[in-house]
Amino acid sequence: MRIVSWNINSVRLRIESVARLVAELSPDILCLQEIKVTDAAYPQSAFTEMGFTDHAVFGQKGYHGVSIHSRLPISRAHRKHWCGREDSRHIWVTLASGLEVHNFYVPAGGDEPDPEKNEKFAHKLAFLDAMADWFKKRKGERPAVLVGDLNVAPLETDVWSHKKLAKVITHTPAEISRLDNIMTAGGWIDAVREFVPPEDKIFSWWSYRAADWKAANKGRRLDHIWVTPHLRAALQGAHIAEPVRGWPRPSDHAPVVLDLNT
Repeated sequence: MRIVSWNINSVRLRIESVARLVAELSPDILCLQEIKVTDAAYPQSAFTEMGFTDHAVFGQKGYHGVSIHSRLPISRAHRKHWCGREDSRHIWVTLASGLEVHNFYVPAGGDEPDPEKNEKFAHKLAFLDAMADWFKKRKGERPAVLVGDLNVAPLETDVWSHKKLAKVITHTPAEISRLDNIMTAGGWIDAVREFVPPEDKIFSWWSYRAADWKAANKGRRLDHIWVTPHLRAALQGAHIAEPVRGWPRPSDHAPVVLDLNT
């Protein structure tokens, strides 16, 4: 089974890139974040043409939104609102096999890493805290995969410069400790770091602001795929498809790819 997760930054704007991705990577399950479209306007017919027989969408006009497309039967789909808001940031499905797949788009958090001065950062921290509490209650229920743009780069090697970004949102101690809490609460395993040593730099996001993103390579690993311990023995590979960042009219994120022996 191959699972691909990608912050697409508008699914309608980049539907041709999605089709290319599907043709080149052949995912069995495709999870998208920041689809930026309501369910009613979602371009589902394009995904049907790509061969996806089942899907679940949780969209929002112009903002946020996540979707899951599967070539395998989905037995149940669920949506969840977080922190008392109706943002479309979390959807999960249970496959007919019993495997759960969670797709998240965690709030970015704004620019000022002070929750008392920046409501967006306070919301992000509260969201991460709520995730830890929720997964602690559900730990061990069934095999599961968690994917998405979690908007946190936890390791020093997940950013281009730990020294320069230690006080920048996505790499602050407050965010990193909370992401660690989520991993502990759910017993999650960082699938990419099972195959890429923690001392090696690896990124999934590069700002649009760089004239030449590849030459500057000032990236961050904000996009993740985690698995429960049930699936550790099934891990066959995990990587970030960095070349996709260089496609025409790109998202500022590259997809993350997971291969499981099921």
